[in-house]
Amino acid sequence: DLQPSALVLCHEPTRTHMRGLPNRSLPTLSACVNANLEAAQVVAPQARFVGVSVNTQHLSKADARTVLNAAEKELGLPAIDPARDGVDRIIDELL
Repeated sequence: DLQPSALVLCHEPTRTHMRGLPNRSLPTLSACVNANLEAAQVVAPQARFVGVSVNTQHLSKADARTVLNAAEKELGLPAIDPARDGVDRIIDELL
């Protein structure tokens, strides 16, 4: 079975619109999770999200923490910036 079973949502919170689509605002994180999970489960019914990877390079440490906490609260998943935090919390979801 070569289909993904563990998904990580990637997010860049300073974007104001979809890349290449300036008239299309960003969907909510929940909407992204739901759409991607529905697509993944077509070929891998066991697929699930295990975390959120957030690029916070353009945010202060405090603002980054606020964004990560909000993502965790919204989705009930570990939210990390891999460059600042490492990936251990997401790896733990795989074990």
